[in-house]
Amino acid sequence: MWRTCEVKLLNTSSGDTVKIGDITYKIKTPRNPELVPVKHISDSLPQAVAQHLRWIMQKDLLGQDVFLIGPPGPLRRSIAMQYLELTKREVEYVALSRDTTETDLKQRREIRSGTAFYIDQCAVRAATQGRVLVLEGLEKAERNVLPVLNNLLENREMQLEDGRFLMSSERYDKLLQEHTKEELDTWKIVRVSEDFRVIALGLPVPKYKGNPLDPPLRSRFQARDIYYLPFKDQLELLYTAGPNIAAERVSQLLSLATTLCSQESSTLGLPDFPVDNLLPALHVLNVFPMLSSQQLVQRLYPYTSILGKDGRTAVEGVLSRFELFDARRQPAPSAVLSVSTTKDAGGHANVTLGIADKEVTFQVPSGTNEPRPPNSSSNFINTPSHSQLIAEMMQSHMVKDMCLIGAKGCGKSVIAREFAEILGYSIEPVMLYQDMTARDLLQQRYTLPNGDTSWRPSPLVTAAIEGKLLLLDGIHRVNLGTLAVLSRSIFPIHPSFRVLALAEPPVVGANTSATNSKGQQWLGPELLTMFLYHTVTPLSKAEEMGLIDGLTPNVPKEAAEQLLHLTHSLRKTNDPTAQSLASSLSTRQLLRICRRLSQYPEESIARAVNKACLSRFLPSLARSSLEKSLSNSSIVDTADPAEHTRDYSCEFQSPDGVLTIGSVSAPVYNPSEKMKIPDVLFYDNPQHMMVMEDMLKDFLLGEHLLLVGNQGVGKNKIVDRFLHLLNRPREYLQLHRDTTVQTLTLQPSVRDGIITYEDSPLVKAVKMGHILVIDEADKAPTNVTCILKTLVESGEMILADGRRIISARGRPNTILMHPDFRMLVLANRPGFPFLGNDFFGALGDIFSCHAVDNPKPQAELAMLKQYGPDVPDATLQKLVAAFGELRSMADQGTITYPYSTREVVNIVKHLQKFPEEGLANVVRNVFDFDSYNKDMREVLIEALHKHGIPIGAKPNAVKLAKELPLPEVKMTGYWTINQGGNARRKLLCPTETHPIDIKGPVFLRVQGYPCNRQESRALSFSEEKAHWQIPMNEVNIICDVTTKDEEQEQNTLYVATCNPVSLYSMKEQGDTIHCIELYDVFPRTISGVWQPFVTVAPLGNPLDGQVVLHEEQSSVNRYIVLYNSIFIVSMQGGHKMCRDFAHKNWLLFYKENGNQVEVLDVLEGRVHSISLPINLKSVFLVAEDRWLLLESETNKKFLLTKPMHMTAEDSGVCQLHSISDDPVSSGHGTTEVSVPQMLSSDQLPNENLSAALDQKIVSPNRILADTGSFAQLIVGFPDLMSPNEVYSFKRPADLSTMKSGESGAHMFLRGGLRTSTPKQHNCVSLLSANQVVRALPPNKVPLKDVYPKDVTPPLTAAYLEVTDLNSKKVKYIPVPRSMSVSPYTNWLAKVSETDVLIAGLSSGGVVTVDMGGYIRLWETGLDTLQRSLMEWRNMIGSEDGRPLQITIQRDSGMDVTAPKHGKVDPVNAPHVGGNQWAGGTGGRDTAGLGGKGGPYRLDAGHKVYQVSQAEKDAVPEEVRRAAREMAEKAFKERLKEIDMSEYDGETYERFSNAVKRQVQSLRIILDSLQAKGKERQWLKNQALGELDDAKIIDGLTGEKAIYKRRGELDPELGSPQQKPKRLRVLADVSGSMYRFNGVDGRLERSMEAVCMVMEALENYEHKFKYDIVGHSGDGFDIELVRADKVPKNNKQRLKVLRVWIQYQSSRRQHEIKPWKMASYQLLN
Repeated sequence: MWRTCEVKLLNTSSGDTVKIGDITYKIKTPRNPELVPVKHISDSLPQAVAQHLRWIMQKDLLGQDVFLIGPPGPLRRSIAMQYLELTKREVEYVALSRDTTETDLKQRREIRSGTAFYIDQCAVRAATQGRVLVLEGLEKAERNVLPVLNNLLENREMQLEDGRFLMSSERYDKLLQEHTKEELDTWKIVRVSEDFRVIALGLPVPKYKGNPLDPPLRSRFQARDIYYLPFKDQLELLYTAGPNIAAERVSQLLSLATTLCSQESSTLGLPDFPVDNLLPALHVLNVFPMLSSQQLVQRLYPYTSILGKDGRTAVEGVLSRFELFDARRQPAPSAVLSVSTTKDAGGHANVTLGIADKEVTFQVPSGTNEPRPPNSSSNFINTPSHSQLIAEMMQSHMVKDMCLIGAKGCGKSVIAREFAEILGYSIEPVMLYQDMTARDLLQQRYTLPNGDTSWRPSPLVTAAIEGKLLLLDGIHRVNLGTLAVLSRSIFPIHPSFRVLALAEPPVVGANTSATNSKGQQWLGPELLTMFLYHTVTPLSKAEEMGLIDGLTPNVPKEAAEQLLHLTHSLRKTNDPTAQSLASSLSTRQLLRICRRLSQYPEESIARAVNKACLSRFLPSLARSSLEKSLSNSSIVDTADPAEHTRDYSCEFQSPDGVLTIGSVSAPVYNPSEKMKIPDVLFYDNPQHMMVMEDMLKDFLLGEHLLLVGNQGVGKNKIVDRFLHLLNRPREYLQLHRDTTVQTLTLQPSVRDGIITYEDSPLVKAVKMGHILVIDEADKAPTNVTCILKTLVESGEMILADGRRIISARGRPNTILMHPDFRMLVLANRPGFPFLGNDFFGALGDIFSCHAVDNPKPQAELAMLKQYGPDVPDATLQKLVAAFGELRSMADQGTITYPYSTREVVNIVKHLQKFPEEGLANVVRNVFDFDSYNKDMREVLIEALHKHGIPIGAKPNAVKLAKELPLPEVKMTGYWTINQGGNARRKLLCPTETHPIDIKGPVFLRVQGYPCNRQESRALSFSEEKAHWQIPMNEVNIICDVTTKDEEQEQNTLYVATCNPVSLYSMKEQGDTIHCIELYDVFPRTISGVWQPFVTVAPLGNPLDGQVVLHEEQSSVNRYIVLYNSIFIVSMQGGHKMCRDFAHKNWLLFYKENGNQVEVLDVLEGRVHSISLPINLKSVFLVAEDRWLLLESETNKKFLLTKPMHMTAEDSGVCQLHSISDDPVSSGHGTTEVSVPQMLSSDQLPNENLSAALDQKIVSPNRILADTGSFAQLIVGFPDLMSPNEVYSFKRPADLSTMKSGESGAHMFLRGGLRTSTPKQHNCVSLLSANQVVRALPPNKVPLKDVYPKDVTPPLTAAYLEVTDLNSKKVKYIPVPRSMSVSPYTNWLAKVSETDVLIAGLSSGGVVTVDMGGYIRLWETGLDTLQRSLMEWRNMIGSEDGRPLQITIQRDSGMDVTAPKHGKVDPVNAPHVGGNQWAGGTGGRDTAGLGGKGGPYRLDAGHKVYQVSQAEKDAVPEEVRRAAREMAEKAFKERLKEIDMSEYDGETYERFSNAVKRQVQSLRIILDSLQAKGKERQWLKNQALGELDDAKIIDGLTGEKAIYKRRGELDPELGSPQQKPKRLRVLADVSGSMYRFNGVDGRLERSMEAVCMVMEALENYEHKFKYDIVGHSGDGFDIELVRADKVPKNNKQRLKVLRVWIQYQSSRRQHEIKPWKMASYQLLN
């Protein structure tokens, strides 16, 4: 049982004594009464406290040091101070922190008149003067600092730095008996007073965070547990504090507090309730009895912010248990109604609050200025929630310091400022940062003008003395131990002084260390005792709208509403991705967007949101989430149609000095310091001008700008150009890993023993009004760059030398911020591979952000042309395309390095300067970085080859088809057009005209697919230029291909398919394939019974881009496709279409064996039907007004002439002339009449005709192809009526007589089905190239002549037979076999004789489409081929094989005499210099090489034979073989080692190889995680390393620990251990995977994915702990890999895959939600 103790003060004649219970202490008179604590003892002392005081007195009488241990709060300190006040003892108090060093406890040096003296510190002063040393926060001091005191505690002895020795009083007194005091003084022995005691105050570690006590130190103290006061004592105390409150309510509150401090609550992970704060809280409740208890608890213990879901539930359970869950029943204060100063001058104000219908007036501390009535500020828009918050803050302000918790950008600073102004406070803002020390918070060291060292109080201390409101911005950043020093200060504090802290919400469940950029759980039991907490809740939509209206009145209403709808939808979701986006759209950011919209109302909201979120650099998941939210809020990005055509030029108007960029104008600055204006080589391009226009808009609105982008996209160039145009001087700061807060602001240095501060560029820019460009902002730690926040936000910042930057005039010792000062910050985008910090995440919302991207292809091309005017356009286009592809790969995460414009510019500069070097060589300047990474190298080479950059190709790798001679050209006959009077030979053909019957339109969907175009000349040069695949399914059948010549040599290709009917169109150089599926318009193609055959005719101007589709099989319809709709024109069916003049917008249709032709005039919408006296076989349009007709039975030819422009009135004027086809010599029987397969509709140019016939000739002509000849020329036809000569290049054998042999690739594909004549002849004439090209099946090609005997011909789809009439050569180009072919072989056979269809290109080549939908472009013209080959060789670069010679030209100092041949050396030895021999090198006067003054060059041939460079570079074959054998041997050894058969090895390799590249990518990402985690930190107070700027003065005085160095930072004590991340891979092992694997390969793909995970996570076990479980209909936890038994080698990994297969083949399909169960297990 405790005895009750009374505390008595007794006055006796021998002096005053204190008696506690039965213990008496005699009081001595203090020598320094100001050091004795006062006002700590209350009138009624609780019994528990009296017991503690009695115990301390016992220990004091025993001469023992005590340690008061207990939970956080002021109670322990209060008891110590009460005891010292009782016993009238002087106190030396020190609050320990992690920055406390030995010098803070023992002695510190100071300089006085040039000499360093030691000044005693608290421990030494206490020991010598007989005071009590109070050490608070022992758990916060770093290890090995406090042992300094061990000997002082144990033996009362200590050796001091100045040579003195402290000795215990007993020993000293003994020595004094033998020696005099003078002797002891000369020996520098100092007596430690017998009254010296130490009272230590600490928290129990491990329950709380901190360093555990060192055993030797712990053993020197006597401990006492100072727990919270017993329930009864506490209750009595609270009853006296709140006489107006119901007793029951007080006990409920105390019950809650006690419950939340119990052992059970701490096992739940709940922090202790700050019991000591109940007292001030009850003072508030006493004035406001109507206040809700739950609200009060929230201020003391903001459980919604600091606890997770389970914790919140637990606390709410306790609240309702004690009937404190009353927030809904009780009214909250609604607003501050009035503030007035009190009569007495005590710095108080009367505040009236409105609560429900009542008004309550009470007294609060107030500032020294005049209070301002609430709601009278122009730049603070009052909202209901904010006025309620300010009213609640008034209540808390009455009793205690406060802390506002709220997300960044929600208005904490603005509310704090408004609160201060209402109460007339001056604000003292202190921006906290992570490295801030406790000393920084309280005092700063400086030197006086005479060199003496001194201390100046920090802003915090001056605020306390002058009674200001101290604004601590960012207490979530700073170390807890640093803040602990705030808990008590000794000097007289002004009664009005209050602390208002601002912080971001703690991250529930996060680590407590501040190294994590994402946030931390900073709010622990200690901080809970220091403040009352208020949460700044996000504004409601209506309030935010009111705020925006008030601050940006001109903003378009609809735009603001859409913006708020989006923001609030993002804030409300539970999706963490959307919430992270919402943090980018803080109220601050919304106001910025609205300010801009009010100035530029036409701007797109979507762009503003994308800019604020920096969506260009968001991961794909977040970006798609943002796009979805934008469309849900009906915000569409209206692309400005004028954007592409707009002129983004910039211009000056010199008289008034106005700069205009795009559509924005700004005045040009007139600076005083011209030399600081940047001037940079800059080529304007539209994209960069758009960025600058955007920047200028924000710049004019007064914003600070942040430019984020990959490396090398031109951020610096843009900024320099921007400032150059605006004529603004620039200050430049480059940040890096070691940037500190000091280097950002001031650079200290020592001159003549006095410390001086150099202004950093930041301070200079602020003073002078220059623009501060901060480069590489992401490289500095975010805890350093965060000090820019106050500068940007409030225009205030405190510098290390005590000066302060402010935005408005005021106090002395300040720097006034110049109104023209701005910051332009440049940073790389967040995320891998950039190893910077997330500057945008930390500070993005205080800047206006601009994403800078590589220029778009067109802009980049224009820019590169300016860098390399002489570099061929084709080369530049290839570079732009290749780099564009590499960048998109980097965006998708396939490769890690984002190749930028900077690299391309460097390549182009090289090519400009050294044009003879090949592109393939020069690109290696960029890609050699990746040459040692095999997977990366493969990806790069593939991308470069795709765009035709022949990296790795040899100049002699030319694989053109073999040329065979053509037979001699012979004149074989005449065509005579009969015009005689015989009526049979000249017939008039009646014509009818009728309008066409049109239905429609039917609207169609045009789908765009990316065209994966591959250049074919990557490693070797052949006729094939490029190839790509059409996105069609494998059963579809290609039935037609045609081309249309567009402007800029860009052919448009059209491909029609017929199962189902679709139309594809694409540009020859384009990157998109447009597809229209027409199965809704055409009749169904069921089971191949009806087999449609569609042909395409592209129309010409004014119907460009529109085509006519004609289906031959059906009975009635033609189709006109216009962009995205179709019209149906009815005509009689079964017709064929002639499209030679489709570009003139008319088409001809005829029916085989019919006697009518129909001309469809598309523009007029009419059909002219011409009746004929003959039955037709085919029609050839040889000219617009002349057509060649073939009669069906006899193959007789007729020429139909018609008027050029037929109208309805002209009917009946078409004339039909018969043509007699006569052989040259009629004596040898009748030769067979030729049946044309192709007849050109235009003539060969005269020079081509002359070359073909080997005679100079000018005449109309047509080129014709039939089965019997390579080509026929009909000279004079069709314009001349005289007999037209026919010249033929005869074939050795007629094509029609050749049997379709069973050899050849297409037979393998077709099964040899050839019944009817195919519909496509596959023959085209290229008039400009003088060629006829046809596609032939392999069996009709003379393969023996084309390939040598020992070479097997390749498998091909067809051969292109190119008959060149200029060179009189024929060649056969193999067309590679198609990847897939439709199974409808019979139908295919009707389309074409070969597996390809061909069409001519205007550029002198052909395009082929094979039956698998693979398009290839071929270059056949000789001239174009030669030109291309030259370009290709130039791209590879010329290696002439000559050795490189290094020549050094030096002046020999001897004059040139006269040129002479020189002596000839009989033995021809090499000579260098000497002016004597001929054929030497480097001499003078004589003939030779490399000298001066000789008459001519003479090479005496000292280098005789030179091996070619390529040969020298090649690795010998035996070396390669050895390397291969070594790899195979190592592979077998490895298999043997893990007991794996070769078969197993190959099986595993099959899965492994499929995902090799992905494994590599994944490991790169894992490595980057590792690199980030391991970054070293600064270790301060070191004895060696780099000089710490903050300790320069300590260095002057001679301190040792003034250095800092990089090292691994020990984890903060008490912070949870960093465990590996837990991963669970969930695999589907249900039967369906096995069953459908044959269809879509799903099982194999899943197995490859699991193989990838296992391989990628190998050797990362310390970072990731993973397991793999399968799920099927039988269960959700089928174990494949256990977390503690992960596969270590290929054999074990293969075993996992095998177990999977076994499961697979025996499982049911799944019906449950397995991922939920799996994740539930993982969490539990």
